[in-house]
Amino acid sequence: MTDAAELRTRAEELLAAHPPATTDRTTFLKARFGAGLAWVHYPKGLGGLDAPRSLQAVVDSVLNAADAPDNDPRRIGIGLGMAAPTILAYGSEEVKERFLRPLWVGDEVWCQLFSEPGAGSDLAALGTRAVRDGDDWVVSGQKVWTSSAHVARWAILIARTDPDLPKHRGITYFICDMTDPGVEVRPLRQITGEAEFNEVFLSDVRIPDAHRLGEVGEGWKVAQTTLMNERVSIGGSRIPREGGMIGPVAQTWRERPELRTHDLHQRLLTLWVEAEVARLAGERLRQQLVAGQPGPEGSGMKLAFARLNQEISGLEVELRGEEGLLYDDWTMRRPELVDFTGRDAGYRYLRSKGNSIEGGTSEVLLNIVAERVLGLPSEPRNDKDIAWKDLAR
Repeated sequence: MTDAAELRTRAEELLAAHPPATTDRTTFLKARFGAGLAWVHYPKGLGGLDAPRSLQAVVDSVLNAADAPDNDPRRIGIGLGMAAPTILAYGSEEVKERFLRPLWVGDEVWCQLFSEPGAGSDLAALGTRAVRDGDDWVVSGQKVWTSSAHVARWAILIARTDPDLPKHRGITYFICDMTDPGVEVRPLRQITGEAEFNEVFLSDVRIPDAHRLGEVGEGWKVAQTTLMNERVSIGGSRIPREGGMIGPVAQTWRERPELRTHDLHQRLLTLWVEAEVARLAGERLRQQLVAGQPGPEGSGMKLAFARLNQEISGLEVELRGEEGLLYDDWTMRRPELVDFTGRDAGYRYLRSKGNSIEGGTSEVLLNIVAERVLGLPSEPRNDKDIAWKDLAR
Protein backbone atom coordinates (compact mmCIF):
# COMPACT_ATOMS: atom_id res chain seq x y z
CA MET A 1 0.00 0.00 0.00
CA THR A 2 1.21 3.51 -0.80
CA ASP A 3 2.49 5.22 2.34
CA ALA A 4 3.40 8.77 3.35
CA ALA A 5 7.08 8.38 2.50
CA GLU A 6 6.33 7.20 -1.02
CA LEU A 7 3.89 10.05 -1.62
CA ARG A 8 6.41 12.58 -0.36
CA THR A 9 8.98 11.14 -2.76
CA ARG A 10 6.53 11.25 -5.68
CA ALA A 11 5.67 14.87 -4.91
CA GLU A 12 9.35 15.82 -4.79
CA GLU A 13 9.95 14.04 -8.10
CA LEU A 14 7.05 15.97 -9.64
CA LEU A 15 8.60 19.24 -8.47
CA ALA A 16 11.99 18.27 -9.84
CA ALA A 17 10.59 17.36 -13.26
CA HIS A 18 8.24 20.36 -13.42
CA PRO A 19 9.65 23.23 -11.34
CA PRO A 20 6.74 25.57 -10.49
CA ALA A 21 8.87 28.64 -11.15
CA THR A 22 9.47 27.67 -14.79
CA THR A 23 6.44 25.50 -15.62
CA ASP A 24 3.16 27.05 -16.67
CA ARG A 25 0.20 26.35 -14.41
CA THR A 26 -1.82 24.08 -16.71
CA THR A 27 1.19 21.94 -17.62
CA PHE A 28 2.04 21.47 -13.96
CA LEU A 29 -1.52 20.52 -13.01
CA LYS A 30 -1.75 17.98 -15.84
CA ALA A 31 1.56 16.47 -14.75
CA ARG A 32 0.31 16.29 -11.16
CA PHE A 33 -2.84 14.51 -12.29
CA GLY A 34 -0.82 12.09 -14.38
CA ALA A 35 1.43 11.34 -11.41
CA GLY A 36 -1.59 10.30 -9.32
CA LEU A 37 -1.19 13.23 -6.94
CA ALA A 38 -4.42 15.08 -7.76
CA TRP A 39 -6.65 13.14 -5.33
CA VAL A 40 -4.57 10.24 -4.06
CA HIS A 41 -7.57 8.13 -2.99
CA TYR A 42 -8.88 7.96 -6.58
CA PRO A 43 -7.92 4.97 -8.77
CA LYS A 44 -4.66 4.82 -10.66
CA GLY A 45 -4.97 6.47 -14.05
CA LEU A 46 -7.72 8.79 -12.80
CA GLY A 47 -5.57 11.20 -10.83
CA GLY A 48 -4.95 8.94 -7.87
CA LEU A 49 -2.95 6.01 -6.54
CA ASP A 50 -5.59 4.04 -4.62
CA ALA A 51 -3.98 5.45 -1.48
CA PRO A 52 -5.73 6.30 1.80
CA ARG A 53 -7.58 9.58 1.55
CA SER A 54 -5.86 10.87 4.68
CA LEU A 55 -2.52 10.94 2.85
CA GLN A 56 -3.63 13.74 0.53
CA ALA A 57 -2.38 16.16 3.19
CA VAL A 58 1.16 14.81 2.73
CA VAL A 59 1.16 15.69 -0.97
CA ASP A 60 -0.46 19.06 -0.39
CA SER A 61 2.09 20.06 2.25
CA VAL A 62 5.06 19.28 -0.02
CA LEU A 63 3.58 21.12 -2.99
CA ASN A 64 2.41 24.10 -0.94
CA ALA A 65 5.86 24.49 0.55
CA ALA A 66 7.25 24.73 -2.99
CA ASP A 67 4.63 27.33 -3.95
CA ALA A 68 3.21 25.00 -6.59
CA PRO A 69 0.02 26.20 -8.34
CA ASP A 70 -3.33 24.80 -7.25
CA ASN A 71 -6.39 24.23 -9.40
CA ASP A 72 -8.32 27.22 -8.00
CA PRO A 73 -10.83 25.05 -6.12
CA ARG A 74 -13.27 27.88 -5.42
CA ARG A 75 -13.78 28.38 -9.16
CA ILE A 76 -14.35 24.68 -9.85
CA GLY A 77 -15.90 23.68 -6.53
CA ILE A 78 -19.03 22.12 -8.05
CA GLY A 79 -16.93 19.91 -10.27
CA LEU A 80 -14.58 18.87 -7.49
CA GLY A 81 -17.10 18.48 -4.68
CA MET A 82 -20.16 17.15 -6.50
CA ALA A 83 -19.61 16.03 -10.09
CA ALA A 84 -16.33 14.14 -9.58
CA PRO A 85 -17.42 11.79 -6.76
CA THR A 86 -20.66 11.06 -8.61
CA ILE A 87 -18.83 10.30 -11.86
CA LEU A 88 -16.40 8.09 -9.97
CA ALA A 89 -19.24 6.14 -8.34
CA TYR A 90 -21.57 5.78 -11.33
CA GLY A 91 -19.76 6.68 -14.55
CA SER A 92 -18.52 4.21 -17.14
CA GLU A 93 -14.76 3.88 -17.62
CA GLU A 94 -15.04 6.01 -20.76
CA VAL A 95 -16.92 8.74 -18.85
CA LYS A 96 -14.36 8.74 -16.03
CA GLU A 97 -11.46 9.00 -18.46
CA ARG A 98 -13.16 11.74 -20.49
CA PHE A 99 -14.24 14.03 -17.67
CA LEU A 100 -12.15 13.67 -14.52
CA ARG A 101 -8.84 15.14 -15.73
CA PRO A 102 -10.17 18.35 -17.33
CA LEU A 103 -12.50 18.71 -14.33
CA TRP A 104 -9.67 18.55 -11.81
CA VAL A 105 -7.22 20.63 -13.85
CA GLY A 106 -9.89 23.30 -14.25
CA ASP A 107 -10.09 23.23 -18.03
CA GLU A 108 -13.84 22.60 -17.75
CA VAL A 109 -16.12 24.24 -15.19
CA TRP A 110 -19.23 22.38 -13.98
CA CYS A 111 -22.62 23.46 -12.68
CA GLN A 112 -25.56 21.65 -11.08
CA LEU A 113 -29.00 21.49 -12.75
CA PHE A 114 -31.14 20.17 -9.90
CA SER A 115 -33.53 22.76 -8.40
CA GLU A 116 -36.60 23.95 -10.27
CA PRO A 117 -39.09 26.79 -9.74
CA GLY A 118 -41.77 24.28 -8.71
CA ALA A 119 -39.47 21.80 -6.99
CA GLY A 120 -36.95 23.51 -4.76
CA SER A 121 -37.04 22.00 -1.29
CA ASP A 122 -39.06 19.08 -2.63
CA LEU A 123 -36.43 18.23 -5.22
CA ALA A 124 -37.93 14.85 -6.12
CA ALA A 125 -41.03 16.65 -7.46
CA LEU A 126 -39.02 18.03 -10.40
CA GLY A 127 -40.75 18.22 -13.75
CA THR A 128 -37.96 18.59 -16.33
CA ARG A 129 -38.58 15.77 -18.82
CA ALA A 130 -36.13 13.48 -20.59
CA VAL A 131 -37.53 11.34 -23.40
CA ARG A 132 -35.53 8.56 -25.09
CA ASP A 133 -34.87 9.04 -28.81
CA GLY A 134 -32.62 6.28 -30.14
CA ASP A 135 -29.20 6.61 -28.56
CA ASP A 136 -30.06 10.05 -27.15
CA TRP A 137 -32.33 11.61 -24.58
CA VAL A 138 -34.22 14.81 -25.41
CA VAL A 139 -34.54 17.07 -22.37
CA SER A 140 -36.86 20.04 -21.85
CA GLY A 141 -37.61 22.04 -18.73
CA GLN A 142 -36.34 24.80 -16.44
CA LYS A 143 -33.76 24.83 -13.66
CA VAL A 144 -33.02 27.58 -11.17
CA TRP A 145 -30.44 28.76 -8.59
CA THR A 146 -27.65 27.40 -10.78
CA SER A 147 -24.28 28.70 -9.61
CA SER A 148 -21.68 29.26 -12.35
CA ALA A 149 -23.99 28.21 -15.21
CA HIS A 150 -22.77 31.25 -17.17
CA VAL A 151 -19.20 29.89 -17.22
CA ALA A 152 -19.87 26.14 -17.10
CA ARG A 153 -18.95 23.73 -19.86
CA TRP A 154 -20.80 20.77 -18.35
CA ALA A 155 -23.62 20.19 -15.88
CA ILE A 156 -24.89 17.39 -13.71
CA LEU A 157 -28.63 17.10 -14.38
CA ILE A 158 -31.57 15.14 -13.04
CA ALA A 159 -34.72 14.81 -15.14
CA ARG A 160 -37.96 12.86 -15.07
CA THR A 161 -37.96 9.89 -17.42
CA ASP A 162 -41.16 8.17 -16.24
CA PRO A 163 -44.07 10.31 -14.99
CA ASP A 164 -46.13 7.18 -14.32
CA LEU A 165 -43.95 6.20 -11.38
CA PRO A 166 -43.86 7.82 -7.92
CA LYS A 167 -41.69 10.91 -7.90
CA HIS A 168 -38.54 9.36 -6.41
CA ARG A 169 -38.55 6.39 -8.82
CA GLY A 170 -39.01 8.07 -12.19
CA ILE A 171 -35.85 10.22 -12.23
CA THR A 172 -32.63 9.65 -14.20
CA TYR A 173 -29.25 11.36 -13.85
CA PHE A 174 -27.30 12.81 -16.81
CA ILE A 175 -24.26 14.84 -17.82
CA CYS A 176 -25.48 17.82 -19.85
CA ASP A 177 -23.45 19.77 -22.41
CA MET A 178 -23.98 23.46 -21.56
CA THR A 179 -22.96 24.47 -25.11
CA ASP A 180 -25.93 22.64 -26.66
CA PRO A 181 -28.03 25.12 -28.67
CA GLY A 182 -31.09 24.24 -26.57
CA VAL A 183 -29.48 25.52 -23.36
CA GLU A 184 -30.27 29.13 -22.40
CA VAL A 185 -28.71 30.72 -19.30
CA ARG A 186 -30.22 33.84 -17.75
CA PRO A 187 -28.76 35.74 -14.78
CA LEU A 188 -30.56 35.99 -11.43
CA ARG A 189 -29.49 39.18 -9.69
CA GLN A 190 -29.11 38.68 -5.96
CA ILE A 191 -29.43 40.92 -2.92
CA THR A 192 -25.66 41.54 -3.15
CA GLY A 193 -26.09 43.12 -6.58
CA GLU A 194 -24.27 40.25 -8.28
CA ALA A 195 -25.67 37.50 -10.48
CA GLU A 196 -23.74 34.53 -9.17
CA PHE A 197 -26.86 32.38 -9.67
CA ASN A 198 -28.70 31.72 -12.91
CA GLU A 199 -31.86 30.18 -14.26
CA VAL A 200 -31.40 27.69 -17.08
CA PHE A 201 -33.96 26.86 -19.77
CA LEU A 202 -33.63 23.54 -21.60
CA SER A 203 -35.37 23.21 -24.97
CA ASP A 204 -34.98 19.84 -26.72
CA VAL A 205 -31.44 19.42 -25.44
CA ARG A 206 -29.94 16.18 -26.76
CA ILE A 207 -27.91 14.10 -24.32
CA PRO A 208 -26.31 10.83 -25.45
CA ASP A 209 -27.23 7.80 -23.38
CA ALA A 210 -23.50 7.31 -22.83
CA HIS A 211 -23.67 10.41 -20.60
CA ARG A 212 -26.22 8.84 -18.27
CA LEU A 213 -24.95 8.09 -14.74
CA GLY A 214 -26.58 5.10 -13.11
CA GLU A 215 -29.53 3.11 -14.38
CA VAL A 216 -32.66 4.59 -15.91
CA GLY A 217 -35.05 5.50 -13.10
CA GLU A 218 -32.34 5.42 -10.40
CA GLY A 219 -31.45 9.09 -10.63
CA TRP A 220 -32.61 9.82 -7.09
CA LYS A 221 -30.16 7.26 -5.72
CA VAL A 222 -27.34 8.78 -7.78
CA ALA A 223 -28.36 12.29 -6.72
CA GLN A 224 -27.98 11.32 -3.05
CA THR A 225 -24.26 10.80 -3.69
CA THR A 226 -24.05 14.29 -5.16
CA LEU A 227 -26.08 15.92 -2.39
CA MET A 228 -24.17 14.31 0.47
CA ASN A 229 -20.87 15.34 -1.08
CA GLU A 230 -22.24 18.84 -1.73
CA ARG A 231 -23.13 19.35 1.93
CA VAL A 232 -19.75 18.12 3.06
CA SER A 233 -17.99 20.43 0.58
CA ILE A 234 -20.02 23.45 1.78
CA GLY A 235 -20.16 22.82 5.49
CA GLY A 236 -17.10 20.68 6.12
CA SER A 237 -14.34 22.37 4.16
CA ARG A 238 -10.94 22.57 5.84
CA ILE A 239 -10.23 26.01 7.31
CA PRO A 240 -7.66 27.27 9.84
CA ARG A 241 -8.58 28.57 13.28
CA GLU A 242 -10.42 31.89 12.86
CA GLY A 243 -10.98 31.07 9.21
CA GLY A 244 -14.25 31.88 7.50
CA MET A 245 -16.69 34.46 8.85
CA ILE A 246 -15.29 34.63 12.38
CA GLY A 247 -11.89 35.89 11.22
CA PRO A 248 -12.85 39.43 10.10
CA VAL A 249 -14.96 39.97 13.24
CA ALA A 250 -12.16 38.88 15.56
CA GLN A 251 -9.70 41.09 13.68
CA THR A 252 -11.98 44.12 13.93
CA TRP A 253 -12.44 43.48 17.66
CA ARG A 254 -8.69 43.44 18.24
CA GLU A 255 -7.93 46.48 16.07
CA ARG A 256 -10.87 48.72 17.03
CA PRO A 257 -11.18 48.86 20.85
CA GLU A 258 -13.45 51.90 20.60
CA LEU A 259 -16.19 49.67 19.14
CA ARG A 260 -16.25 47.22 22.02
CA THR A 261 -19.12 46.76 24.46
CA HIS A 262 -19.70 44.13 27.12
CA ASP A 263 -22.71 42.69 25.31
CA LEU A 264 -20.84 42.43 21.98
CA HIS A 265 -17.92 40.81 23.80
CA GLN A 266 -20.13 38.06 25.23
CA ARG A 267 -21.75 37.40 21.87
CA LEU A 268 -18.38 37.30 20.10
CA LEU A 269 -16.98 34.84 22.65
CA THR A 270 -19.99 32.56 22.20
CA LEU A 271 -19.80 32.62 18.41
CA TRP A 272 -16.01 32.20 18.42
CA VAL A 273 -16.36 29.02 20.49
CA GLU A 274 -19.19 27.73 18.27
CA ALA A 275 -17.15 28.44 15.13
CA GLU A 276 -14.20 26.53 16.59
CA VAL A 277 -16.46 23.61 17.56
CA ALA A 278 -17.82 23.53 14.01
CA ARG A 279 -14.30 23.63 12.58
CA LEU A 280 -13.19 20.69 14.72
CA ALA A 281 -16.37 18.78 13.92
CA GLY A 282 -15.51 19.29 10.24
CA GLU A 283 -12.10 17.75 10.88
CA ARG A 284 -13.77 14.70 12.42
CA LEU A 285 -16.16 14.44 9.49
CA ARG A 286 -13.25 14.42 7.05
CA GLN A 287 -11.61 11.68 9.09
CA GLN A 288 -14.79 9.63 8.75
CA LEU A 289 -14.63 10.10 4.99
CA VAL A 290 -11.32 8.24 4.97
CA ALA A 291 -13.16 5.06 5.92
CA GLY A 292 -16.15 5.41 3.61
CA GLN A 293 -18.60 7.66 1.84
CA PRO A 294 -20.13 10.84 3.29
CA GLY A 295 -23.26 10.24 5.27
CA PRO A 296 -26.07 12.40 6.65
CA GLU A 297 -23.66 13.98 9.14
CA GLY A 298 -22.70 16.38 6.36
CA SER A 299 -26.21 17.81 6.57
CA GLY A 300 -25.57 18.73 10.20
CA MET A 301 -22.34 20.47 9.25
CA LYS A 302 -24.05 22.40 6.50
CA LEU A 303 -26.77 23.47 8.97
CA ALA A 304 -24.16 24.78 11.38
CA PHE A 305 -22.34 26.55 8.55
CA ALA A 306 -25.46 28.49 7.52
CA ARG A 307 -26.54 29.46 11.03
CA LEU A 308 -23.08 30.56 12.14
CA ASN A 309 -22.43 32.58 8.99
CA GLN A 310 -25.67 34.48 9.44
CA GLU A 311 -25.19 35.12 13.14
CA ILE A 312 -21.53 36.09 12.83
CA SER A 313 -22.07 38.43 9.89
CA GLY A 314 -24.95 40.06 11.78
CA LEU A 315 -22.66 40.62 14.76
CA GLU A 316 -20.00 42.11 12.49
CA VAL A 317 -22.44 44.66 11.04
CA GLU A 318 -23.59 45.59 14.54
CA LEU A 319 -20.02 45.83 15.84
CA ARG A 320 -19.06 48.27 13.10
CA GLY A 321 -22.01 50.54 13.86
CA GLU A 322 -22.67 53.10 11.14
CA GLU A 323 -19.81 51.67 9.07
CA GLY A 324 -21.62 48.36 9.00
CA LEU A 325 -24.51 49.95 7.12
CA LEU A 326 -22.26 50.96 4.20
CA TYR A 327 -22.04 48.87 1.05
CA ASP A 328 -19.09 49.23 -1.30
CA ASP A 329 -20.54 48.43 -4.73
CA TRP A 330 -23.93 47.42 -6.14
CA THR A 331 -22.53 46.88 -9.64
CA MET A 332 -24.15 44.02 -11.52
CA ARG A 333 -21.45 41.35 -11.89
CA ARG A 334 -21.45 37.74 -12.98
CA PRO A 335 -18.60 36.34 -10.86
CA GLU A 336 -16.73 33.19 -11.84
CA LEU A 337 -16.60 31.78 -8.32
CA VAL A 338 -18.66 31.56 -5.15
CA ASP A 339 -17.26 33.84 -2.45
CA PHE A 340 -18.98 33.54 0.94
CA THR A 341 -16.63 35.84 2.85
CA GLY A 342 -15.24 38.35 0.35
CA ARG A 343 -15.44 42.11 0.15
CA ASP A 344 -16.80 44.09 3.13
CA ALA A 345 -19.03 43.48 6.14
CA GLY A 346 -22.16 44.48 4.22
CA TYR A 347 -21.44 41.95 1.49
CA ARG A 348 -20.83 39.16 4.01
CA TYR A 349 -24.09 39.98 5.80
CA LEU A 350 -26.17 39.93 2.62
CA ARG A 351 -24.45 36.95 0.98
CA SER A 352 -24.86 34.80 4.08
CA LYS A 353 -28.65 35.02 3.75
CA GLY A 354 -28.39 32.52 0.91
CA ASN A 355 -26.46 30.00 3.00
CA SER A 356 -29.64 28.57 4.52
CA ILE A 357 -31.11 27.99 1.03
CA GLU A 358 -28.26 26.81 -1.21
CA GLY A 359 -26.98 23.27 -0.91
CA GLY A 360 -30.21 22.15 0.74
CA THR A 361 -32.55 24.37 2.73
CA SER A 362 -32.10 24.36 6.50
CA GLU A 363 -35.66 23.09 6.91
CA VAL A 364 -34.99 20.02 4.76
CA LEU A 365 -31.64 19.39 6.43
CA LEU A 366 -33.27 19.48 9.87
CA ASN A 367 -35.54 16.65 8.72
CA ILE A 368 -32.53 14.68 7.42
CA VAL A 369 -30.67 15.06 10.71
CA ALA A 370 -33.77 14.15 12.69
CA GLU A 371 -34.55 11.03 10.68
CA ARG A 372 -31.15 9.72 9.57
CA VAL A 373 -28.86 10.84 12.40
CA LEU A 374 -31.13 10.92 15.45
CA GLY A 375 -33.41 8.09 14.29
CA LEU A 376 -36.65 9.98 14.87
CA PRO A 377 -39.83 8.91 13.04
CA SER A 378 -40.31 10.24 9.54
CA GLU A 379 -42.90 12.88 8.89
CA PRO A 380 -46.14 11.38 7.55
CA ARG A 381 -46.33 11.70 3.77
CA ASN A 382 -49.10 10.74 1.40
CA ASP A 383 -47.23 11.17 -1.90
CA LYS A 384 -44.68 8.36 -1.76
CA ASP A 385 -46.71 5.81 -3.70
CA ILE A 386 -48.60 8.13 -6.05
CA ALA A 387 -47.51 8.50 -9.67
CA TRP A 388 -45.80 11.83 -10.26
CA LYS A 389 -48.29 12.76 -12.98
CA ASP A 390 -51.14 12.44 -10.45
CA LEU A 391 -49.63 14.70 -7.80
CA ALA A 392 -51.36 18.01 -7.10
CA ARG A 393 -49.36 20.95 -8.37
